[in-house]
Amino acid sequence: MNPARTSVHGARTGIGRAHAKSILLGEHAVVYGTPAIAVPLHALDLTVRVTERADEQLHLRSALFTGSAADAPQRLHPLVTAIHAALALTTSAPIGLDVEIDSAIPFERGLGSSAAVAAGIARAIGDLTETPLDPEAVHDVVMAAETIAHGRSSGLDGRAVASDVPIRFRGGEVTPVPVGAPLTFVLADSGHEGSTAEAVGAVRELRETFPSRVDGIIGRLGGIVEESLDRFAAGDVPALGALMDEAHSLLTELEVSDATLDRLVAAARGAGAAGAKLTGGGRGGCVLALAPDAARAADLETMLRDAGATRTWQTTVETA
Repeated sequence: MNPARTSVHGARTGIGRAHAKSILLGEHAVVYGTPAIAVPLHALDLTVRVTERADEQLHLRSALFTGSAADAPQRLHPLVTAIHAALALTTSAPIGLDVEIDSAIPFERGLGSSAAVAAGIARAIGDLTETPLDPEAVHDVVMAAETIAHGRSSGLDGRAVASDVPIRFRGGEVTPVPVGAPLTFVLADSGHEGSTAEAVGAVRELRETFPSRVDGIIGRLGGIVEESLDRFAAGDVPALGALMDEAHSLLTELEVSDATLDRLVAAARGAGAAGAKLTGGGRGGCVLALAPDAARAADLETMLRDAGATRTWQTTVETA
């Protein structure tokens, strides 16, 4: 834990950081106890700065809202929840705070923005108050915020935004995923917001109507995750890509893809991607494509933008 800094105005300031994540395999199925794999997106990160105020008021400053927390829109209630949850873990007397969030993570794209903000807040408040917050304490803060943001949460986002390496997640248990060779991914924004809570609810309703069919899909999505572990360890790009393609087809059967996501997936494959799929809740959000090698990732980005992606990013998962 770094000691709290002192601002130019003499007030103490704490700093916390986090990054985005992408679910590579296993989204939706993970809610029902099967495993999932998530990779860190270090190119998309955020910094939270919290500074003491003399008036004991809570003031927010972000791209979505600036003003008193009491006036914050509903979409920022998870953020406010994270602040109070983090403060409750400290031994400091009640204090006012200016909370400033500088984020490169797109909102409502299934990339863990709300979880990353909560993790950054926890770390910043721990820094400010010189309270050691271990990973479990940070995760508790994130889960408090995620419950407000998404309702029932598997906990995957909270673990993934705090990990610098790919993770396998199942039922709250996390293990690092060994990577045998660098893997370069291209992330493409569909331009449409996704709602994880809405998509999870839709899958739940589909399962109630067609339990055998949906349980079969969920089981296979979990099987794909387990099959991918050896491919990761070997750095087998073609085999990983094939599993991504199959996963997207299964997610389409769960009715969480849409025409825009399918178009971007097809464009990525047509541009030579080893595999491509939606990532996260779906029904908007992003597509993740595995480049055949790092040299061809830029061309893949260009083709995805030509196909309608509003933004693209590259990220490389390095060997352990």
